[in-house]
Amino acid sequence: MATPFTYHAKARSTFKPPLMANENAFLGDIDSSDKRNPEKPISAGFYRQEKGTPLIYEYTYDEMGIVLEGELEIADETGQKVLGTPGDVFYFPRGTKVTFSSASYGLAFYTGQRAKGAA
Repeated sequence: MATPFTYHAKARSTFKPPLMANENAFLGDIDSSDKRNPEKPISAGFYRQEKGTPLIYEYTYDEMGIVLEGELEIADETGQKVLGTPGDVFYFPRGTKVTFSSASYGLAFYTGQRAKGAA
């Protein structure tokens, strides 16, 4: 039996991720494979960081993301620091502790090896 794909029209402009931390860090899963593949789920969505308090986050799963709009300053515990701009792709291995900040705002799309809402 064939399984249909899922489509989220204009998600970049219509989906508004909820506040996840501080006053300026927003994250929301748009979809997940957790119902079809509960042993190895992947979830995807949008992350928005606005000017203000930096977000410090430790990954308990592997994640990849791409900056879509604005700029995200991303630093880790090794001292690596990058100003991510549209088109830049990042891989965050499980166990990585990252600080996200922005002088104005940044919007990224991500996919992580975790169940929906488990960020």
